[in-house]
Amino acid sequence: MKTVADARDTNTPVESSPLSQVARFEGRNRLPVTVVLAVLFSLFGALYIWVGPQMIDAGFSEMLDAMPAVVNELFGFESLASIEGLLASEFYTLGWIVGLGGYLAYTAAGTVAGDLGEGRMDTLLAAPVARRSVLGGKFLALLVPIVVLNVVVPAVLSVMALAAGQSLSIVDLAVVHALSVPYLLFWSAFGLLVGIVVRRGRTAGRLALGVVFLGWLGESVIATTDLAWVGAISPMRYFDPQGVLIHGTYDIAGATLLLIGTAVLLAIGQRWFRSHDL
Repeated sequence: MKTVADARDTNTPVESSPLSQVARFEGRNRLPVTVVLAVLFSLFGALYIWVGPQMIDAGFSEMLDAMPAVVNELFGFESLASIEGLLASEFYTLGWIVGLGGYLAYTAAGTVAGDLGEGRMDTLLAAPVARRSVLGGKFLALLVPIVVLNVVVPAVLSVMALAAGQSLSIVDLAVVHALSVPYLLFWSAFGLLVGIVVRRGRTAGRLALGVVFLGWLGESVIATTDLAWVGAISPMRYFDPQGVLIHGTYDIAGATLLLIGTAVLLAIGQRWFRSHDL
């Protein structure tokens, strides 16, 4: 199996830093899965736009009043009377908040814990590569799926909405994807930290994925009670697709908090990684 250390032995015309070498190597490995995810999410979103008019005409929005409040919170049901409301519900709630967030946490944890548990990290660090460069490169590589999906998916949704004759604000669509980046970075950093601490690939991945799921479930349930303030500890509180697409409100403060949380998690991970034996 080819490792980053092997990749560094190839002659390149321009010498690059270990950080960028690790990032490029890990990023290339993520491209195939990223392409598959981009296609799946694009098809999933396109389906909502295609069947959206039928759902709106069928009066599904009247069902919201009959649903328990916790169900509306879980699936982001706030308005089913528009394409924006349909997308903000299941597509962005289940697809982006739970699905993509969970995937990034899972794969981030697995890539670090797998290398540690199977001895590949020893081989990599035998070369003149600092631990901070390895961890930083793995984190930067996660930008591949984050950036690609946040560019491809809104572009496909915009084209589909135009083809279907639906009104969909391109600005709000771009903003919701821009504001999703800090959220996705947070779970990527969280996954790396879990992988560093747990050091067993599948266990670390499942644990990180479980935390994402519990964060979504817990915040949704708590939001319907008098203890809604407790949900402030959940990252899901700070990414609100419904607010952007339905109400046109942008939670910049929430995105800032997520970026700060990402930096804190990375700092803790770097410190733990440097101070503990492999």
